[in-house]
Amino acid sequence: MDALVRGHPPRSPIQIVMVSVRLAPHRDVYHRGMRFRVLACLTACLVLPAQVIDFESNGLHYKTLTKSGVTVMFAYLRSHVKEYSVMQVSVSNGSPISWQVKPEDFSYQKQDGTLAPASAALTVVNSLIAKASRHDVISLVTTYESGLYGNIRMQTTNGYESRRQSFLAEGMSGRLKAGAAASAIALVPTKLASGQSTDGAVFFPNRGKSFGPGTLLVHTGGELFEFPTEGEPSNSK
Repeated sequence: MDALVRGHPPRSPIQIVMVSVRLAPHRDVYHRGMRFRVLACLTACLVLPAQVIDFESNGLHYKTLTKSGVTVMFAYLRSHVKEYSVMQVSVSNGSPISWQVKPEDFSYQKQDGTLAPASAALTVVNSLIAKASRHDVISLVTTYESGLYGNIRMQTTNGYESRRQSFLAEGMSGRLKAGAAASAIALVPTKLASGQSTDGAVFFPNRGKSFGPGTLLVHTGGELFEFPTEGEPSNSK
């Protein structure tokens, strides 16, 4: 009936089948082409490595990388403390499972291949209490807070600010003592559930010499994060 309305003569069932047969190869070619494009896109997504993103915020140069839903971000800090190279780091867990994050997950690979592992949080706190002056620690905390509060990408759910508030709730003054300040700023072992994040300072013993060019290595979230860097900025000490 539709064919009569449009002015075309009706087709017999045999004609319809013949047209379908003639069109079938073209349809097969089309579908094969679409399947090839989809497969190519998926293959590209799997082969292309995750890209390190650089950006500036409040005077600090950050690098960030995401793998399997987990995002790691870091920047060098002006340490104010001898014998340590210090980085401000944050880890966000966007994966569906929980992951443990700790300072020992971080290490710095120098150009000669040697590794400088980060110190454990307790080791750092004890060292700062024993060797660093209160002024040095407070200066480090001030630098850390400036970078943290000035970076809209570093809004963590369980990091420095939470630790600082805990110390204040225990009756300490707004100007934390050196030991408490060191405990608050240092990255501590933290279990991150899906959707949670943390931040803290990671300390690398450097024997009084700033880090040169190398690669920051982070083992977390079941992945290896690699950040090639030019080393500490010349004004980081």
